[in-house]
Amino acid sequence: MENIDLINSFSEFKDDKNIDRVMLMSILEEVFRAALKRKYGSDDNFDIIVNPDKGDLEIWRNRVVVEDGFSEDDNEEIELAEARKIEPDFEVGEEVSEEIKLHQLGRRAILALRQNLISKIYEHDSTNLYKKFKELEGDIYSAEVHHIKHNAVILLDDEGNEIVLPKSEQIRSDFFRKGDSVRGIIKTVELRGNKPAIILSRTSPEFLRKLFEQEIPEVFDGLITIEGVARIPGEKAKVAVDSYDDRIDPVGACVGIKGSRIHGIVRELGNENIDVVNYTKNTQLYISRALSPAKVVKMELFEAEGDNKPKAEVYLRPEEVSKAIGRNGVNIRLATQLTGYEIDVLREGAEDDEDVELTEFSDEIEAWIIDEFKSIGLDTARSVIDKDVAELVSRTDLEEETIMEVQRILKEEFDK
Repeated sequence: MENIDLINSFSEFKDDKNIDRVMLMSILEEVFRAALKRKYGSDDNFDIIVNPDKGDLEIWRNRVVVEDGFSEDDNEEIELAEARKIEPDFEVGEEVSEEIKLHQLGRRAILALRQNLISKIYEHDSTNLYKKFKELEGDIYSAEVHHIKHNAVILLDDEGNEIVLPKSEQIRSDFFRKGDSVRGIIKTVELRGNKPAIILSRTSPEFLRKLFEQEIPEVFDGLITIEGVARIPGEKAKVAVDSYDDRIDPVGACVGIKGSRIHGIVRELGNENIDVVNYTKNTQLYISRALSPAKVVKMELFEAEGDNKPKAEVYLRPEEVSKAIGRNGVNIRLATQLTGYEIDVLREGAEDDEDVELTEFSDEIEAWIIDEFKSIGLDTARSVIDKDVAELVSRTDLEEETIMEVQRILKEEFDK
């Protein structure tokens, strides 16, 4: 009964692990063989019989009977006198099977065996967990906030698996409390030691792509395809969509009436502003759509040179330039990500001798102030002078006094 009692005590380790009894018995045999090898030098002549239904395990050592005094290996050979103590009619050359009781392994060996078993079960559990989540890489996954660290949020799923949402993978506006349900995409799964590290991301462009697949039936069904995604997480995103069915308006289907379909995605991403554009293989048209809401007058394309991206020189009316660039350059950065083209925005019809680049005033105006104007598409003196002070205050981080002083400096140049 001692074997059964020990196995049952080992079984407690599987209760909170993803391991069935048959696998437990397999691990048991492996662990016992390792213990036998340590004690006897070899386990080749041992039979280990595991009965997973009864939870029983027997160990039998097989030895060949030799003449008394001629045993060269006590593990594989047994002298005749000793063999006849087991059964009186044994003869030289016959094989003796003798059951090994656990206490014969020694107390220290049993403790080591128990520790080895725990280690093997945890290793098996970690391997299974790694394989499971490795297959889920790139998929949306939900888990609950367990505790919050300064550099990560630790989540637990329904099975108690730990998932990490690092600060770098959180949207800037994300705010979590213990018990909150959090959705993201399984970004990476790595084995660190014997423990899998499961990393969740809410900033990945693939998270936005998967949200479209989950929330918009036509995307899920393949009637609408997502050809490109560009994101500045929590701020703005552009998604290029297409449909092979001319009867389907891909943009309209994704946005819905008054934005009803896309609203859930926007809310999930912390009110991230999402532009949905029609994809086209016409590169110039695609770049024009990516720069929306700006209206392009004309465009010139240049092939890639070396490791550089292909380039597009885009001409717009002066009043459209700030729309194309967007606040802090967000719009043009997303258009570049989406199309793969480096985009240079140029003014159409502006006379060079009637205007001066802001950088020409670097001796009188600090560089960071010039950069602030350029971030909203104002890179010439005339473009800054023509803007209302109140509008510039609302669109930049500059104070009213600073803007008025800059306009004064610039006007003096044109009054000369």
